[in-house]
Amino acid sequence: MRIGLHGRRLERRNIMKLIVAIIQPHKLGEVKEALEAVDVNLMTVSNVLGQGRQKGHTEIYRGTREAGGLLRKVRLDIAVNEDFVERTIEAIVRGAHTGEIGDGKIFVLDLKECVRIGTGEHGSRAIG
Repeated sequence: MRIGLHGRRLERRNIMKLIVAIIQPHKLGEVKEALEAVDVNLMTVSNVLGQGRQKGHTEIYRGTREAGGLLRKVRLDIAVNEDFVERTIEAIVRGAHTGEIGDGKIFVLDLKECVRIGTGEHGSRAIG
């Protein structure tokens, strides 16, 4: 705890980040193992569609060839305290990297608040 101007106590707020990773579906197991190895165990996983430098693909749907344009990907949403940002990014890269176009992307966003619904905890305590 620090003391600010006029003698007011200032609580040090832990900085929280939301890491969003878009990866190849077949790499999910390896990414999950790499994250668990660095004590990152809480995440939300979603199946998504997207298009990047790969420019999509052509597929056959009900006998007709169509340019789908969107590829299947997996999205990971991981809320972490600032001390876990680098190790989380490194673990995702280690698990997801193939060296090919389409390995994915990682975004790091500021996370203003987190609330654990069951306990009512707020902030970094609610993350994990």
